[in-house]
Amino acid sequence: MTKTIFAAAALAALPALAWAWRAQNRHEVHDLGQGVFEVVSEVGAGAGDYWCGAGDYAIAALRTPANQRIYIWKPLGPSVSRPGRKAVQFALTPPQGADTSVGLSLAVKRAGDNLTAAMARNYCYDRVEDRVWHD
Repeated sequence: MTKTIFAAAALAALPALAWAWRAQNRHEVHDLGQGVFEVVSEVGAGAGDYWCGAGDYAIAALRTPANQRIYIWKPLGPSVSRPGRKAVQFALTPPQGADTSVGLSLAVKRAGDNLTAAMARNYCYDRVEDRVWHD
């Protein structure tokens, strides 16, 4: 009985990292509830890396169709799930009152910016050759 209690306590003490879903580009994705998920930065992350994480999570984990739009819910800022790190929050529905017009550049600085899940996931393939040569 005490072993069971100890094991449960040890599991509860694990950091959020243990419960993160990993995108193809190794970025952590955390479900924040109410349809919002957070892609946490890695060193040197750019806008395409965040979109890759969001698109990969939407298609692989949430099983959304490729043409489903993904919206920035909360732009690049402090992570909720990993204090001390940067993150972008995404959702499959736009934030209320956000401008959802499609911009001309790839960014993660404006709530309402959006891409289809397929287009977002395509950013995962930008650095495939880097992983092949450096892993």
